[in-house]
This record gives sequence, structure tokens and C-alpha cells, in this order.
Amino acid sequence: MKPGQLLIAALLLPGALVAADTMRQIPLWANGAPGFESRKDIPEQARDYWVRNINNPSITVFLPFKEKANGTAVLICPGGGHRELVFNAEGVEPARYLNNLGVTAFVLKYRLARETNSPYSLQIHPRQDVQRAMRLIRSRAAEWNLNTNRIGVMGFSAGGEVAAMLVYGPSAGIAKSTDPIDRADCHADFQIVIYPGPLGVPGVVLKNAPPAFFLAANDDVGPARTITGLLEKYRKAGVPVEVHLFAKGSHAFNMGNRSKLASIHDWPQRMADWLADSGYLNPASSPAK
Repeated sequence: MKPGQLLIAALLLPGALVAADTMRQIPLWANGAPGFESRKDIPEQARDYWVRNINNPSITVFLPFKEKANGTAVLICPGGGHRELVFNAEGVEPARYLNNLGVTAFVLKYRLARETNSPYSLQIHPRQDVQRAMRLIRSRAAEWNLNTNRIGVMGFSAGGEVAAMLVYGPSAGIAKSTDPIDRADCHADFQIVIYPGPLGVPGVVLKNAPPAFFLAANDDVGPARTITGLLEKYRKAGVPVEVHLFAKGSHAFNMGNRSKLASIHDWPQRMADWLADSGYLNPASSPAK
């Protein structure tokens, strides 16, 4: 078992909210990332809260219990400054939380452009990975009983930047590709962004942008500024948006479990309320397409 797999197994010991046989890791490309196929079998490094040395990008699938599943899905992009992935606190924990709401979750391991001696480009390879991940999810929506009108993306910190690369970039499938996954669309139907960095944010938000939920602490100046800037752009575009800017909390409070601040500790409930109010937690009204 690879280190990354060991980490996941450890996080799913008795007491976890998701049965171990409901999740698995799937490479985004069967033969490795295009142009970097020779790096596919280089082992990941995983310790404590982080995963590094990602050369074979993948999604890890977290399925809710069948009786709770509502057809909604979220692709989760953990943060880590593009040097590592905070895979437990910003990947596994939000996936479990979403599973409890009946939402299927997919945690993305994307390539890390700022890792020491990384061969990857910040402007190219995380974008390729998140687009491919969404295409993979959409191409297999029927297998996972997903409603293809309710597949969103969630990002923390640097993962919020990766989510922006997906949300505000081109989404049409590559019609002439011989790979059926590449022919799938990669748009997100909604986005959830927690204390994001500034990369990937557009100068103008278009009217076809997905509804958004943004959250940060006001004393985390960079992400707070990113969110307030996006709020004004969403207003101008007339796209539904909800923003929570807490007075204190600083950066990287993850799912709030370690915080002594009530607002930060309970912030996931605000997300759950938004998902419910937006209709994403209702039983699926139509089958996967």
C-alpha cells in the first residue's frame, strides 16, 4: 500500500462516518499525466496532515450511505500553498461532513508547482488536473448516481485558487478527442470557497458563473480582500452569492474543529444551510445524464 493510501486507511478506522468500502482512489489518467507519464509510479509522501510529491494526480471517492445520497456531488481541492496538500483536514474531513449531508465527495490530489524541484507550472498543471477531475466525475455520473446539474467544487486556500481555475476557465469538452473523458464538459454547477488565494480570480465575473459560497476571517487580509472583491463582481453579474466574513479566525482553520471561536467552530453549518437553501440537499429530482 502506498503512503497516501495508508493515510486514507488510517483516517477511516472505526468511528469514521464513511464505510471504508465506499471510497477508493482513481488516477485522473490511466497512463499518467500527459507529458509526465514517466513520473506516474514515483511514490507520494504522506505524514501527519500532509501529502506531497504528487506525480500521478487522482481523485479519492467518498460515497454517502445509500439511504442518504441525494445525487449532489462536490469535488474538493485541499490547500497547502501548492507545496503540499492538507489532505486530512481540508480533504477527508470536509468529504465526511458532506457525506453526512447525503453529498458524494471527491478529494483531488493535484500537482504541486511550488514544491521544491517541482517540474510543474502553476499556471498549467493544477488547471489541467482540476478540469480532468471534473470531466472524470461527469463522465461517470451514472455510476455514482449523480445529478449532473448538481456537481460543484470546493476549495480551501490554494485549493480555492485551483477551484477558480476550474470555475472561471473554459469548460467545453474536446469534441474530437479519442478519450471519452476529455469529451465531457468540466463546468461546476456551484462553488464553495474557503479563505482563498488570489490566483485564478477573473477581472470580471460573467453572468453564467455558478452560484457561490465564500467564507473567510476578516483578520486573514489576503483571502478577505479576495472574497470582498469577488462579492462586488458577483453583484454586478447578478449571480447568486453568499459571503461570510468573520471578525477573527486567521488562516487555515480548516473545518473549524480546533477553533475556540464559536463562529469559526460552527462555520460548516453555514455551508450546510446554504446548500439546503439552494436546493442541493433535496432528493435528486432527475437521474444522472
